[in-house]
Amino acid sequence: MYQFDISGGTKPALYRDLLSALDALTADEPDGVANMANAAALLWEYLPGLNWAGFYRVIGGELVLGPFQGKAACIRIAIGKGVCGTAAATAETQRVDDVHAFPGHIACDAVSESELVVPILRDGVVIAVLDLDSPHPARFDDEDVVGCEAIARLLSLRL
Repeated sequence: MYQFDISGGTKPALYRDLLSALDALTADEPDGVANMANAAALLWEYLPGLNWAGFYRVIGGELVLGPFQGKAACIRIAIGKGVCGTAAATAETQRVDDVHAFPGHIACDAVSESELVVPILRDGVVIAVLDLDSPHPARFDDEDVVGCEAIARLLSLRL
């Protein structure tokens, strides 16, 4: 059984604790799917205001659903389509305050209002994306970007 001391203080402290917990969970596990599953569970449990937290993996030139927490989701997303596909195509984090204003947004869950998608790169190549959705407009800020990019860097070595 795992038990973590995740701070309820500042957002940087929260992400520091999440990163530490994720490091402990994944340090000795070679299976990438297991590591994504535990990462999704941690983010879902400790990040407030989410309605979806999970991963899409790059397989055969498209994004394929990976481990997640939340409602059933879109299974395949074309590279370059929607927020996840844009993050994969550009290898750049996408923070969207209003998903309805994002050209080509793919609505897997109609209640989503904002989204944060962080590409996970290995040797400069996108291998997956971390996707967080929220039913609240503008849920994600610069501190979420910094924290989730640190999580993506850690996971890039363990997927």
